[in-house]
Amino acid sequence: MARVLQPKDREVTAERLLDSSMRNSYDPNVDVDWDAPLVEGKGFLPEERVSLYGTALWDRLTPEQRIELAKHELGSITSVGLWTEIVLMQLLARYAADLDPRSPHMHYALTEIGDETRHAIMFGKGIAKFGIPAYGPPRAVRVPAKLFGAAIGGPAMFASVLVVEETTDRLQRSMLDDDRIQPMIRMINRIHVVEEARHVRYAREELVRGLESLSRPALELHRLVTAVVAHTVMDVMVHPAVYAAVGLDPREARAAARANPHHRESRRWMAEKIVAFLTEVGMIGGPTRRIWRHAHLL
Repeated sequence: MARVLQPKDREVTAERLLDSSMRNSYDPNVDVDWDAPLVEGKGFLPEERVSLYGTALWDRLTPEQRIELAKHELGSITSVGLWTEIVLMQLLARYAADLDPRSPHMHYALTEIGDETRHAIMFGKGIAKFGIPAYGPPRAVRVPAKLFGAAIGGPAMFASVLVVEETTDRLQRSMLDDDRIQPMIRMINRIHVVEEARHVRYAREELVRGLESLSRPALELHRLVTAVVAHTVMDVMVHPAVYAAVGLDPREARAAARANPHHRESRRWMAEKIVAFLTEVGMIGGPTRRIWRHAHLL
């Protein structure tokens, strides 16, 4: 099994991450100007990342409708991200409960929970500011996720966390210096990108450590869980109801988005870095590769 990351001592890493957290963290209540008006004509997503971009339905939309659709798609992605942040906090709390409370490794797990709490509040305030629904994942995903949160751990937990964090991170990074995008969104993204970089480092190293002792049957189980999570999360990021906001039939528009080669490429692009990492460390392989292909992530 290939290894691209040689895990260093976990306490050394944790101390470095704790130091970085003290030196470079944000308070969204202070660092985001929530009272600032949105800038007329600025977008909410790069047009090429909107699910209908390049389709006949997209061609029928006015420039104003395209901006409105992007706003609702961003709101849907954000509300799914908010929900996953809360699931992650539950996973981390259960993980931290079994760690030595004297160790920096445990202290950083708790620090990350604090970061995620602020992120969830920041996302919620953003959705409220934009005046859009909190779409979130459907009940069919929320209910099984409770079982996932209570039962899963080890490599599948960290790999699933990385899929969510690194796919949204790539989208957010692409907007940091994009003058087409609302300044408030760019600031929210900047805060999240800076703090998530530490979370990614922590999770990547823990994933590699956890893989060292897995048997082949256990590895296949963790691969399966991770693939199902990746497929599910990517599928629910854009809620069908967003299309109704611009007068489109949700069923017709969702079908068009699913078949849209531009949208499929966006999904693959968002997941490109984490898919490469998970492949190299052995978490993508065997029969479950079909799930990743079906999700248009390979």
